[in-house]
Amino acid sequence: MTDSTSKVPHVKPREARQSQTVAPPAILKEAADLAGVSFNGDQPWDIQVFDSRVYRRVLTQGSLGFGESYMDNMWESHQLDELFHRLLKVDIEKHLGSVAKIRLYFEMFRQNLFNRQTSKRAYEVGKKHYDTGNDIFQGMLDSTMSYSCGYWAKADNLAQAQKHKLDLICRKLMLQPGEQVLEIGCGWGSFAQYAAENYGVEVHGITISKEQQTMAQQRCVGLPVTIELMDYRDLEGQFDKIVSIGMFEHVGPKNYSIYFDSAMKLLKPEGLFLLHTIGIHATSLKVDPWIDKYIFRNGKLPSAEELASVLNSRFVIEDWHNFGTDYDKTLMAWWENFDKAWPDLSTHYDERFYRMWKYYLHSCAGFFRSKQGQLWQLVLSKRGREGEYRSLR
Repeated sequence: MTDSTSKVPHVKPREARQSQTVAPPAILKEAADLAGVSFNGDQPWDIQVFDSRVYRRVLTQGSLGFGESYMDNMWESHQLDELFHRLLKVDIEKHLGSVAKIRLYFEMFRQNLFNRQTSKRAYEVGKKHYDTGNDIFQGMLDSTMSYSCGYWAKADNLAQAQKHKLDLICRKLMLQPGEQVLEIGCGWGSFAQYAAENYGVEVHGITISKEQQTMAQQRCVGLPVTIELMDYRDLEGQFDKIVSIGMFEHVGPKNYSIYFDSAMKLLKPEGLFLLHTIGIHATSLKVDPWIDKYIFRNGKLPSAEELASVLNSRFVIEDWHNFGTDYDKTLMAWWENFDKAWPDLSTHYDERFYRMWKYYLHSCAGFFRSKQGQLWQLVLSKRGREGEYRSLR
């Protein structure tokens, strides 16, 4: 576990700020007690309250109010990642009474009444998050520019973990020189560049981010790689292999059938399809409203039940690999990089952005540490594919 105690000059040290002595409402105190968390306590993961209005914001707005009040510098936690680990491990929202239940039902209704991941809305997350600024991601990520979970089984640092992940994917796909590979959601070109350079394949990548497309094209100059700004629903052609790394979270349950039917149409009969996606421990109809508003617009994490259901009668599941705890390490490594890069980034972004990004990375680390969040790699094939598939780790 990485200690998240580093400071930047524009953020007041924790000991210099005055904690509020106003006691929290009983319902918040009782819920926090279940997680082993205190308000204004001495444990590094405790919540230090600087403005008592945070209590009302949490009670009336739930996780959105909790996150926004952190961005507004109304509270702090010395070890934010561990705070979220503890809160999520006990499913904290289940213990916040009738007000939380009403809010939960409203969110479920709002998020599931309409298709929030239509073709027209597919580009929103690109503009909102991935196009935020390449300088942020260059400062935070490793040299491969991989914005997905690394594979830490034999890695000592982030760069190794990401290269091991890329190579693991190539080996699971059994890539052969000259094969045509489709990458649905190519990011900044990390896989396309690695696979073309090391396995001699031709890669056709698509993204919904203009910033990603530009950088991916620059990084893959001279390689048999094409990068297009395109929604997966508009794809045509036939490919030997398909890969999708960290994109499925943006598809949405109403489009799962369309997504896998498209992959079925695009994959050759003897091909393989590797799906790399975050998963959630249990089927849920809601999305965290803070993450939805500030980070991943219109996203939705699948459960194993949802994936298995939609894959039934479509693809054969050759392999299902879970290494979700590696995402905890990946996120904390990203945080260290972002924090180190902040002195340069701070000339373009303000303190509220810094606190938003810190909250994002640490809350997600706690999410995976609690095992609510998981990371899956599925290898899929069409029925009738000849030969045996042997799983790799």
